[in-house]
Amino acid sequence: MRALLFFILAILAEVLGTIGGFGSSVFFVPIAGFFFDFQSVLGLTALFHLGSNLSKVAQFRNGINLRLVLYLGIPSVILVILGAQASDRFSGVTLQWILGIFLVLFSAFFIAFRRMEIKPTPARAIIGGGISGFLAGILGTGGAIRGLTMAAFNLPKDIFIATSALIDLAVDLSRTAVYYDMGYIHAHDLIYVPFLIAIGWFGTRLGKTILSQVPQERFRLISLILVLLIGLVTLIYSFSEFSSR
Repeated sequence: MRALLFFILAILAEVLGTIGGFGSSVFFVPIAGFFFDFQSVLGLTALFHLGSNLSKVAQFRNGINLRLVLYLGIPSVILVILGAQASDRFSGVTLQWILGIFLVLFSAFFIAFRRMEIKPTPARAIIGGGISGFLAGILGTGGAIRGLTMAAFNLPKDIFIATSALIDLAVDLSRTAVYYDMGYIHAHDLIYVPFLIAIGWFGTRLGKTILSQVPQERFRLISLILVLLIGLVTLIYSFSEFSSR
């Protein structure tokens, strides 16, 4: 029953991540935190994302923006390695706190200023890519920052998702290697990986279908509200874990 609930929530994370353009990790990481220790969450997220992003690249075939792949992808890959290496300097509860605070502040800011426009420049793309990569390494999720940076370039939805997925794929390959070396990928957790790969494909497919029928902005607001709620729940859960010690 516990595993079934986890898989259902993982599907929800993948669908919302596809629709909102933030990537599934912004939902999957805090959800998985209720079922696994934080280091295991980081390892599983990296493996889940490998399958998820391969699905997105395959299913959104309208093209890849190579210019953005270079501007955002290179700093993301470099800094995701640094972030992943820094993750073992903090306890799991501390990282949960940081994640919860990040999700709450991020979502609240962009709910309040969701019409804010960011001028697309190479320098801002590089900065956004670097920040998203570092956060992906240390917290398991950074796609939200990259998604907001890419939104400034006003790409068609299919190109937006495919380009973001290709960058994420390189990021996930890099951090998976680091997490494996640091012992975050445990043999007893690998049983979940085939199911998560299937969920990545199915959730992407379902998200693509929904995205073609409903305006993206409406779902983006819903996604932001859900991110806010997940952030608050993560903080409450972290507080209860801290208090029980």
